[in-house]
Amino acid sequence: MTAVADLPVYDSDQTRTPLVSELRNFWVYRRLIRLLVVRDLTTRYKRSVLGVWWTLLNPLLTAGVMYLVFGVAIGGRFGATEEPYVVYLLAGVLFMTFFGQGMLSTASSIAGAKAILSKVYVPAEVFAFATGVSGLANFGFSLFPLILAQLLTGVGVPVTALLAPIPVLAMLALVIGVGMLIAAAAVFFFDVLDLTRVFVQLLQYLTPVFYPLSFIPDRFLGLYKTNPLFSYLDNFRNVIYRGELGPAWQWAYMGATAVVALTIGVWAFSKAWRSLAMQL
Repeated sequence: MTAVADLPVYDSDQTRTPLVSELRNFWVYRRLIRLLVVRDLTTRYKRSVLGVWWTLLNPLLTAGVMYLVFGVAIGGRFGATEEPYVVYLLAGVLFMTFFGQGMLSTASSIAGAKAILSKVYVPAEVFAFATGVSGLANFGFSLFPLILAQLLTGVGVPVTALLAPIPVLAMLALVIGVGMLIAAAAVFFFDVLDLTRVFVQLLQYLTPVFYPLSFIPDRFLGLYKTNPLFSYLDNFRNVIYRGELGPAWQWAYMGATAVVALTIGVWAFSKAWRSLAMQL
């Protein structure tokens, strides 16, 4: 009797308290979230010969191509970084891959779970959260090549690397928040996902992934730094291999945008959940 009484009860007429209901559902359905994350990681590489090793190989190949093009073939201002260019490039590729894949996966999570949500009651936000956490797990696996590159190039791993989870978790909050906002819109307008792919690619070019900050003219530098992803990436680079914290405003800007994105995304999703249920 106790086990049955502890199960959540679905009431279609029950109103939601934005943010509070979602946070409660994340805790109540934590076992389901863990199951969804494991399922996503398992099925993603089920038919791959390399399996989870593809998580390491994929960003390495991307960084390798960029290194040959921008660091060797073109060189010049692209390769003119204070740290070894391979470390600079790999850190940028890994972090922005986490953003891009996480954003697209979270944005399509609700529409992709239509078969389940239309038959069984499960809070839809659980799928978005699980997809974001799955992207975080993939990013964790992909950090090994970066650490290895730091050791081989003599950069080493500074003590500030212990603070790397801060920008990583802030990026996770940004991905889940914006992803949930897009996921809600994608249920009504599926074309939003295609627009998101273009938007994500544009943001990656507007972020110093493969080119140094010196490449940006001084008159545009202030405007350029308003791109939130710049603060996330620069803070990550600072702590993971530069051994410094960087300016305080970058940390404040990163934290503020992460909290605002997560709050708005979850709040908008909560307000639209009834309409979403009818559209699925």
